[in-house]
Amino acid sequence: MGWRSDSFLSTLKCRVLVVGAGGIGCELLKNLVLAGFANIDVVDLDTIDVSNLNRQFLFRREHVGKSKAEIAAQAVRALVPNVNITCHHDSILSEKYNVDFFEQFAVVLGALDNRAARNHVNRLCLAARVPLIESGSSGYIGQVSVILRDVTECYECIQKANEKTYAGCTIRNTPSAPIHCVVWAKHLFNQLFGEVDIDDEVSPDLKNDEDRRPDQEMRQYGIRDGKEDCEEKCWEGDATTNGDVVDGIANGSSEEPERVCTRTWAASHNFDPQTLFRKFFHDDIEVLLTLSDLWKSRRKPTPLEWDNLPNQNPGSSKDRTNEDLWTVLECREQFEKAVLDLRTRVTGDSVLVWDKDDDASMRFVAACGNIRAYIFDIPMKTLFDIKSMAGNIIPAIATTNAIVAGMIVVEAMKLLFGKMEKMRNVFIRNQPNPRGKILVDEVPGKPKPKCYVCSEQREVIVRTNIELTTVRAFEQKFLKGILNMVAPDVMIPMSGNLIVSSEEGETDRIAECKLTEVGVSNGCLLSCDDFLQKLKVRVQVSHSNKLEADEFEIATDSGATAQQNNGVPAKKRKSSTEAQESPKRARIGDGEEAI
Repeated sequence: MGWRSDSFLSTLKCRVLVVGAGGIGCELLKNLVLAGFANIDVVDLDTIDVSNLNRQFLFRREHVGKSKAEIAAQAVRALVPNVNITCHHDSILSEKYNVDFFEQFAVVLGALDNRAARNHVNRLCLAARVPLIESGSSGYIGQVSVILRDVTECYECIQKANEKTYAGCTIRNTPSAPIHCVVWAKHLFNQLFGEVDIDDEVSPDLKNDEDRRPDQEMRQYGIRDGKEDCEEKCWEGDATTNGDVVDGIANGSSEEPERVCTRTWAASHNFDPQTLFRKFFHDDIEVLLTLSDLWKSRRKPTPLEWDNLPNQNPGSSKDRTNEDLWTVLECREQFEKAVLDLRTRVTGDSVLVWDKDDDASMRFVAACGNIRAYIFDIPMKTLFDIKSMAGNIIPAIATTNAIVAGMIVVEAMKLLFGKMEKMRNVFIRNQPNPRGKILVDEVPGKPKPKCYVCSEQREVIVRTNIELTTVRAFEQKFLKGILNMVAPDVMIPMSGNLIVSSEEGETDRIAECKLTEVGVSNGCLLSCDDFLQKLKVRVQVSHSNKLEADEFEIATDSGATAQQNNGVPAKKRKSSTEAQESPKRARIGDGEEAI
């Protein structure tokens, strides 16, 4: 088969998906169209920033502020006018990019820059049985990895180095350095706009002084029983106290405070900047001041009022002039602008991923970090300084991205032309190895038996309305009714949250919560274990607005569908408990192959 022969080009007419149109993505799209690929989809949520122009060569200054996916598609069409390229200015985490979407492609080419999105794409490619070529770069080093279901290790088989972390109580209660305030601000971004993470709590940690607080103060701030509710607060990860209810208790109401997640509470107030400001920079600080032991040897924080902020700097970092620093009033103004911008991007259960190159996201973190620093009498920092701290910036090298993108196309061609035995993982080194090589390749490793994402075990993809379905219904109607489990334990592996327990009463407090309220999102993987049956099942939850509350529809089941029907593909059916107790349906998708 000759280079660019008819048979060669015919093979390249298959549909491929490129996820990410940044540094690697731009080079990759250019390489694909010049190599002869004819049908390409590209997904990227980001818009073009001035800082991108030195390495993302498909973009020009007049494109700043526009969609990366759209401009990249236009640029490669100029190179090869007859290419069929479809752009999606959207987050790959969106519910519409589900298993069915991924199954349309012959191969997925990853050019992402954050772990959460990489994990998501890895799991959906495995579920859809679509090959994934994953990539990344950091300064002068880079890598390209081939991921084939049941053949190679997946992205999550290899444990990634943990990012530097700080004690939660320091971040939430007693920050003493600018980095503590910046980390808190990034956590606040995730609580309001991102994916729920138990480690991203921003409200005061009330366990510090739980036995010394007066009972009325405990009730006022949502602590009904001291230690017990503190544990609940920490478990929830994103718990807050509804401000209206707190006011009612303070005024003598006997009602218990309503506990809602931060995102839900903020959405109920339409992400009003002034309301958010009062909660995080006044009310929460007032709560901290009641923890008297914290301030015996520390300076007390100062709660702030929206309408009473200084328009001058109390001090600055030594290596920057005052002109580079926002005043506290300017921080409030930047906070307001950023919140108004970010709230327009959040709809339903969609989530944003913090990106240092996104203007609104960066201004939000810088403003919140500096406001919190002012409250705790910590030196404020410039936007540049905060961007360096928040993004852990390693300079992006255009040539590294170009090499990575070239190797992606090489490995993709091996795959498409049936040369799978020749596929390799490729690593770009910043210094030659003992053999004098900068590019080092290796045979992809085998799947890790203990990897909870790709190891051999029964898999089920279930569709349900996660905004309406409760945890109790998931346990009773799906796990016990459809999967016939007896004593299930269900955990979200990414966060470690246990949402269903075989121990009586352990998770009763969240039984009536909606799945979204306990951290289950579209595409979420759940680890389900029945110790009585010695059965482990991996369940992927797919959100569907078409389904009613507590209704389930199985898309694929790798282990039991045929067995339970004597080898005959299952049709729509009700769970055993549902048939007796509820008119709602639990359905098996007709004609859909099991994984």
